[in-house]
Amino acid sequence: MKIRFLIIAFILTSISFAQTKVGTINTEYIISKMPEFKEVQKKLETYGKTLDAGLKEKFDEYQEKVKAYTEKESTYTESLKKLKQKDIVKLEEDIQKLRTNSGKLLQVRQDELLRPLYNKIGNEVDKIVKEEGFTHIFNETNSLIYIAPEYDITIKVMKRLNIPVEETAAQN
Repeated sequence: MKIRFLIIAFILTSISFAQTKVGTINTEYIISKMPEFKEVQKKLETYGKTLDAGLKEKFDEYQEKVKAYTEKESTYTESLKKLKQKDIVKLEEDIQKLRTNSGKLLQVRQDELLRPLYNKIGNEVDKIVKEEGFTHIFNETNSLIYIAPEYDITIKVMKRLNIPVEETAAQN
């Protein structure tokens, strides 16, 4: 029993003395410099225009129904008025849902399109972590206050992905 306790204590002590090496990366900066990012932006813009067109179509339909209703309201029976009003209210709700869902759909599409770029970066980060013995990598966009520049692997990842590195970025 004492031997087990000593072995466990030794292992825990060894683990606590293991050296920690922390690095940082700015994935947003890397993605903004990737050639594929321009294509992602174009696809998102096209998708956004498609969503906007669907919304505009519904809004135009809504305006036509409101106009027709106001012009002919006096000729409608009470039951027809209620039916037309119900139809207009449903269109208002549909437009509101489309507005809400458009933003969510655009975000989902953006995530789908950016996932391969993040995967590429992740693969290179994994290689650098193994080669250089990092124990932690933090993304700079998550409010990191300070880290010494020599621990920033952003430029290393960009070079491995054959992304042109600007001189000012390489110096930072």
